[in-house]
Amino acid sequence: MNSQFQHSMMPQTTHDELARQNFMQSLSVHINRQMASNNKKIYENVAKPNFEQKHQHPPQNRHDILQAMQDQSYYRWWSILKRFQQEMMWESVASSVERQLPELIIKAKNIDHQIGSLTLDPNLKIPAYMTEVDIHCMPGGYHTEIIENDLAVGAMYDRGVFVYGRGWLGTLNDDMGHSVIENYLKPNYPDFKPQKILDMGCAVGHSTLPYVDTYPDAEIHGIDIGSPMLQYAHARAEALNKRVNFSQQNAEYTNFPDGTFDLIVSHILLHEIPTSAIKNVMRECYRLLSPGGIMIHLDAPLYQHMDAYTAFISEWQTINNNEPFWSEMRDLDLTAIVTEAGFSSEKTTEAFVLKHSCKTPKVSQTEKIPPVSTRPTWFVIAAQK
Repeated sequence: MNSQFQHSMMPQTTHDELARQNFMQSLSVHINRQMASNNKKIYENVAKPNFEQKHQHPPQNRHDILQAMQDQSYYRWWSILKRFQQEMMWESVASSVERQLPELIIKAKNIDHQIGSLTLDPNLKIPAYMTEVDIHCMPGGYHTEIIENDLAVGAMYDRGVFVYGRGWLGTLNDDMGHSVIENYLKPNYPDFKPQKILDMGCAVGHSTLPYVDTYPDAEIHGIDIGSPMLQYAHARAEALNKRVNFSQQNAEYTNFPDGTFDLIVSHILLHEIPTSAIKNVMRECYRLLSPGGIMIHLDAPLYQHMDAYTAFISEWQTINNNEPFWSEMRDLDLTAIVTEAGFSSEKTTEAFVLKHSCKTPKVSQTEKIPPVSTRPTWFVIAAQK
């Protein structure tokens, strides 16, 4: 596994802090690879036959499989350990951030020769769906501020995503942005040169910065509801010499004029918000796009792309990991929502894109997506105005 890129805003770890983070990564591998495979064996050999005997038919969907598995002691202990590892992973990162927080705040405040911008809105009302739980168990979620100029949750997210994914998203956690650009935009729109780009729900800008590199003449904007996320995102982008205009806004209703952007993107935003918010986001994208403009929303595959057992395992995130809208979003007909927002069905596409590190052939915009494969893939819903 590659080491995370050490930009100047990155919290530095002591020997013991790094050892704890490395242990959390090793524990994650054990839980999600070695242990998880036994769940399938227990399902096939014990839980499924028991369910069939009781109900006189095999499990039909993820709900049936959960009913069959929820009393299996191995599955329950696996779930407990998986949840424990998630909480301890964040703790291993939080201790390092808290120790250095005053220094990080000073660094962010003393940026010289800023090339981008940061606009915060102290009056922005954080949606209840963001405040009611700590999303994916990250303490404070995306929005919590404890002290003036707080950026702790942003710093935690930057390091925590890398530890959680064991570097799966690259040394700058930017695979999703590169995947959209290299494996969807360029193959399907080789002559597309957007002049204004918006990243919705940008968090700390992991996926925003690849657009700066690919479209150096474009004006790049990133929005998020969390002030501490954006304070860190701005400082991080400046440290990496990337020009981005960050502003604190709700993607459901922004303050940009109609037709402002040629390209609107999001990366794993949709599964963090309820259906009502997704519908608002799609309507806002339609309003904000210029004629011929493109929107692309990237997430993980939907339940319709999975077999019942894979969907059951995926739903663990909703049941046990503070991802309240993970399953709700994966059950949606996103194309219907997009067309209801104003986009034509002929210019709306659902597709898979491979991770940036993988090679992918050019895919027709109208090609039907295949079942989920074993290759590392992202799902995208895209439309052109």
